[in-house]
Amino acid sequence: MTPSGTAILVQREDPWSKDAQALLDELSAMLAVYSGDSGQSRFCLQDVCSARGAFLVARNEQGFSLGCGAFRRFDYGVAEVKRLYSRPNTCGVGSALLAQLEAEAAAVGYHKLLLETRAFNRRAIAFYQRNGFRATTPYGIYVHQPDARCFEKVISPRAKQRRTDEC
Repeated sequence: MTPSGTAILVQREDPWSKDAQALLDELSAMLAVYSGDSGQSRFCLQDVCSARGAFLVARNEQGFSLGCGAFRRFDYGVAEVKRLYSRPNTCGVGSALLAQLEAEAAAVGYHKLLLETRAFNRRAIAFYQRNGFRATTPYGIYVHQPDARCFEKVISPRAKQRRTDEC
């Protein structure tokens, strides 16, 4: 568990690292259990390794990996948030990751973020709504998926890192 007040360091990391792969595997396994689909077919590590993408890992003060998240180019000025995950029983990790993803996306020129989650994932939906995302019509490959729930958020080039307690 990440106690309240514990520092969370979020930074770009190699998505092929041992820690990153462990986090991505945990997320995929969890999604497969709940939805029957790991989501791996809709995520390509190369997409987040470009100058217009990022892969981030959150760590505690001891260097233990707590979560990850990424964004990739979707369209001109629009990035898609992918694979946002925090390990169970951690507090503030999702918010810290999302804030850093927003800041990094704004820094490379994006003005809007998109993301998709599934209807069953009520916790994620509530989390994104608390963090300023608004429901939008399905986009891209999600247009024909009835259980897809898509969200968007307008960000500014000077996006501030806002803390939202998720516990």
